[in-house]
Amino acid sequence: MNAIDSLFSRLRASGRKAFIPFLTAGDPDVSGTVRLARAVVDAGASILELGFPYSDPVADGPVVQASYTRALDRGIKFDDMLACGKQAAAAPELANGKVPVVAMLAYSLIHRRGGKQFLDQAIAAGFSGAIVPDLPLEEAGDLAALAKERDFKLIQLVTPTTPRDRARKIAKLSTGFLYCVSVTGITGTRDRLPDELLEQLAWLRTETELPLCVGFGISKPEHVRTLRDVADGIIVGSAIVRQVAQGRPLDQTVAAVTELVRSLTGELNAK
Repeated sequence: MNAIDSLFSRLRASGRKAFIPFLTAGDPDVSGTVRLARAVVDAGASILELGFPYSDPVADGPVVQASYTRALDRGIKFDDMLACGKQAAAAPELANGKVPVVAMLAYSLIHRRGGKQFLDQAIAAGFSGAIVPDLPLEEAGDLAALAKERDFKLIQLVTPTTPRDRARKIAKLSTGFLYCVSVTGITGTRDRLPDELLEQLAWLRTETELPLCVGFGISKPEHVRTLRDVADGIIVGSAIVRQVAQGRPLDQTVAAVTELVRSLTGELNAK
């Protein structure tokens, strides 16, 4: 069984929810990313989402874009990103699929390498799935079929503006979990979440048995309190990456990220 499926099975049996932090591969550097990965797991992360730096990000806001630029300016290459994931997945806190690692990357990176080669290399590096935000439903079939053959999860996104008939098709194609975008627009922290999100999650719950995980704009304990009874997981990116962007010594960065993650996971699984 794929590690993502196993994880959500365990979480559901224990009545807990998934906390999914986002880190950029190579920011501040590969070894620093691995250390941060271990720290967020110690602080309560369930799945690690690892962003692959790309010069023309599609859905990423300024904080994540800047992290991609920092990593690319340091010369990180695609194979280095895979290696970063491999080192993180092999760390004691994550090893053997205990904490699955998921890639977030642009489809052009996959296309350039070839779908089969990418999937085989990603699996060899310890990735359990991938989120490809710029791969439209109409063009996802071939990669989805290749991923299914390998029990590799291809996680699809549904946005607030996705028509319901299209959302049904996306949910049917998605595997692992359904990435529910909380707001219209790009990633980034926000003061409050839209009221329409809860209605959309309730509707999606009637359409799919996949876990529903909410991302984009989640940054505060009050966001978590709003979502913990209606979502199966939350995804936090910009709020974490902003801590890395401060340029402090790594020990201080790790401490700040750990404190943030603990504050959010504490709310997520509060009794």
